[in-house]
Amino acid sequence: MKRIYLLLVLALLCGCAKDPTPMLGSDGREIPMVFQNFPDIPFPDDAFLVLEDSKTMGSGENWIGSICFTVNFNAGRVFDFYVAEMPKKGWVEIAVVRAGISQMTYVKNGRAVQILIQMEGDDSAFVTVTAIPNQASVKALTI
Repeated sequence: MKRIYLLLVLALLCGCAKDPTPMLGSDGREIPMVFQNFPDIPFPDDAFLVLEDSKTMGSGENWIGSICFTVNFNAGRVFDFYVAEMPKKGWVEIAVVRAGISQMTYVKNGRAVQILIQMEGDDSAFVTVTAIPNQASVKALTI
């Protein structure tokens, strides 16, 4: 009798389990689970987190630190992606340099983000997104 009761309880618990609801980006596509803690930053499709180089604290729109990832697009395409997508997330462009290692700086709500894009091959790039608090950006944008 105990076994039947135990099996019934397990069956009920398994029936209640469901997959987590996927988080969707501004374009309606699903955001990979690993990047969902950083909803204020767009990530290219098929980006692969480089965990050993990434160090962050916090989540949501208050995280700080660096996220490193690789992507199977050339560096120019990644650069164009961020030029197009960062304003959609409310970021204001401060400076961009398109070079062998491209650098992009954006500000939003007392935070600054620097994006470094380094070519790894003809069709791949290594990207570092670093977010820091930046109260100077709030003052500069309100003057």
